[in-house]
Amino acid sequence: MPFQVLVNRVGLPYDVELCGATAGPVPTSGGFPVVAQRGLEALEDARTVVVPAFRDHLEPLPPDVLDALRAAHARGARMVSICVGAFSLAQAGLLDGRRATTHWAFCDELAREFPAVDVDPDVLFVDEGDVVTSAGVAAGIDVCLHLVRTDHGAAVANEVARTVVAAPHRDGGQAQFIPRVAAPAVEAGLAATRAWALAHLAEPLTVADLARHAHVSERTFARAFVAETGTSPLRWLTAARVDRARELLETRDWGADRIASACGLGTATNLRLHFRRLLATTPADYRRTFTH
Repeated sequence: MPFQVLVNRVGLPYDVELCGATAGPVPTSGGFPVVAQRGLEALEDARTVVVPAFRDHLEPLPPDVLDALRAAHARGARMVSICVGAFSLAQAGLLDGRRATTHWAFCDELAREFPAVDVDPDVLFVDEGDVVTSAGVAAGIDVCLHLVRTDHGAAVANEVARTVVAAPHRDGGQAQFIPRVAAPAVEAGLAATRAWALAHLAEPLTVADLARHAHVSERTFARAFVAETGTSPLRWLTAARVDRARELLETRDWGADRIASACGLGTATNLRLHFRRLLATTPADYRRTFTH
């Protein structure tokens, strides 16, 4: 589904434009061109600039492209890169002194070519506020859902995820690449167990409960879960519960204790603790931000 169609269907207030160094056809490695609607002048009024991956990422970019990226950032635009698009932001100096990431296969190159950048190879994306970088193509979906969640809340982001049949939430801190010498033998994977857990978040789930649902031992389950998701079962559960709490804060007028109970965090104290740790805010402040 083209992103513009998705924007219109879900009702998000984004106008999406494709731009290039100049307007017109842009060749791709897939053998077919895409058409840039506008040239670099599009960056003059863009609120978010997303730089995708491109070939020859180590080649110097034209000065006018770098100037346009710098000017957009200086004006206050949010700068986002997907995969080796991070090299564009690095060439423009926008990653200097910042933590950033790119596709795991190119992290060493990014660190070597741009030593002023704090490259983190072990995450899906890094949000530095006005500059956001992400790993490979699939992580581009994660970071775009993260941006929607940041702009419009968890309920809207989850609706977008359902529309594109994507995972509703993958924490940016999850590992982007898990080397597998011998993958755990779980024939059908654990997607069904994760879906079951999402439907039972209010219950006091343990790793033993999840392993029992998957019909494997706890040890095998834990290894398989990390191999599939890049994070531990308990960390994943906590993130899922916080995401559910965010949606309830946006869509229900329930008190903190009821929300904490409904998403499996137990008490309002625990709810506030995990919000502060994962989101650097409080449930009350979050609700004020995303309810009108």
